[in-house]
Amino acid sequence: MTTGSEWREQVGRSWADNYRLTDRAFSGLTERLLGRIGGCDGQSALDIGCGAGELSLALGRGNPDARIIGVDVSPDLVAAARQRAESLDNVDFLEADAAHWRPGEFTPDLLISRHGVMFFDVPVMAFANLRQISRPGARLVFSCFRSAALNPWASELASLLDLPQFADSIAPGPFAFADHDYVRGILDNAGWRDAAFDPVDFAYVVGAGEDPVSDALHFFGRIGPAAPALRQLDGQARKTAEGWIRDWLEEHRSGNLVAFPGAAWIVSAAA
Repeated sequence: MTTGSEWREQVGRSWADNYRLTDRAFSGLTERLLGRIGGCDGQSALDIGCGAGELSLALGRGNPDARIIGVDVSPDLVAAARQRAESLDNVDFLEADAAHWRPGEFTPDLLISRHGVMFFDVPVMAFANLRQISRPGARLVFSCFRSAALNPWASELASLLDLPQFADSIAPGPFAFADHDYVRGILDNAGWRDAAFDPVDFAYVVGAGEDPVSDALHFFGRIGPAAPALRQLDGQARKTAEGWIRDWLEEHRSGNLVAFPGAAWIVSAAA
């Protein structure tokens, strides 16, 4: 389980410092998500749990007449997103919790998210709030992970380090929305209709360059549920764990790349 306070503090800081790595890991999924979203010129769009802003920025560059606001609970991620958006007049970022946010006169026609919706403490309430602040007929398009078993970068690492956080669970976390029937129930109860779930497979890139294994070890030491587990180790215990991970990563190396199968849903619904 990843809590809101963790995103506001250590987790958010780590993701902000390493946003280039997370953007690389999700690059294949981002392209598929943008293709599903399509154009939105002349519309208002809300990016939920926007992180360092990659999805908002891409949408803003491709739709110069759209107004896009990204919200995230992490002040560090919002600061990184704002810095990246300095040249874009149509994209803004705010520190806010989308589950409770009341934007005043901003009423989005489109609500989007790249893996930012699985961390709501009370998801029905959160999606009901998003429905209430949206225009009638607004579109919702977001991505989330499918089962951990279909994401070996998670399930194999969980087995290696005995990490229960990687298991499928409806508790806030990376795999909270793995069960599409559970998510459909959330959206139905929150007032969203015609929910559709499209399975998407993509390359989850964790390491590249002359030494992709070291690059990947750097990634897992800073991003995801393995990172806090490694931070709790020191001395020989940390060296041993990193040795296990390094050997595992070497098995998945292909030339100057370490990548794993990534399995996600792209979910769409209408207000």
